[in-house]
Amino acid sequence: MNYTQNQELLEKSINGDEQATSDLMEANMGLVRSIALRFKDRGVEYEDLVQIGCIGMLKAIRSFDKERGTVLSTYAVPLIIGEIRRFIRDDGLIKVSRIYKQQGAMLMKEREKYILEHGFEPKIETLAELCDMSVSDAVLALDASSPVNSLSASLNNDDDGFTLESTLSSGRSEIDERIDHIALSQAISKLPSLWRSIITMRYLKEYSQQKTAELLGLTQVKISREEKKIFDALRKELS
Repeated sequence: MNYTQNQELLEKSINGDEQATSDLMEANMGLVRSIALRFKDRGVEYEDLVQIGCIGMLKAIRSFDKERGTVLSTYAVPLIIGEIRRFIRDDGLIKVSRIYKQQGAMLMKEREKYILEHGFEPKIETLAELCDMSVSDAVLALDASSPVNSLSASLNNDDDGFTLESTLSSGRSEIDERIDHIALSQAISKLPSLWRSIITMRYLKEYSQQKTAELLGLTQVKISREEKKIFDALRKELS
């Protein structure tokens, strides 16, 4: 569907044409499915996520204002993401995650004891047996308790430029790239003005921490600390 057809359908939908609304929903299902796929491993069936995403898409269609100066898909992305996030949060999955984290801590404690006693890594089956849980639960628990790593973090703890990001496949679709860009832009827009200034100077203008600090009247150490806070805030917003 081209831009003109999309705008015509939007006009009709705004005027109460249900068929136009249905056509818009169908035309944007690829966007909804791509976003739903990002939340696939959160304990909810993929098709359920798609249905929840459709609610966000419908809200976007019904609340869209052409005077916003943006296209429907750009406007819809944060609404679809928000709808899915609310569903995951309200469906009690956060409580389940906490249980897994507790189990993960118990598994790690048993792992340390096992290594001290035997001198080598235990198999996941052994850990599960020691903690009286199934292997599948043990895997989920260990995954839930794993720390989140920055994609830009060095894998060798040095400056050789080899990062986690460099190990990932670049075979992503254009729509995935667009969704990520929109989601990141939305997340950054919610940050305090100082943080937005730091992002602009450090990652758009590519200034060093020292130059950024001088321009903002801060110390290099302060900039470094604020960057860590920024990354934590963005991870939380985008997760």
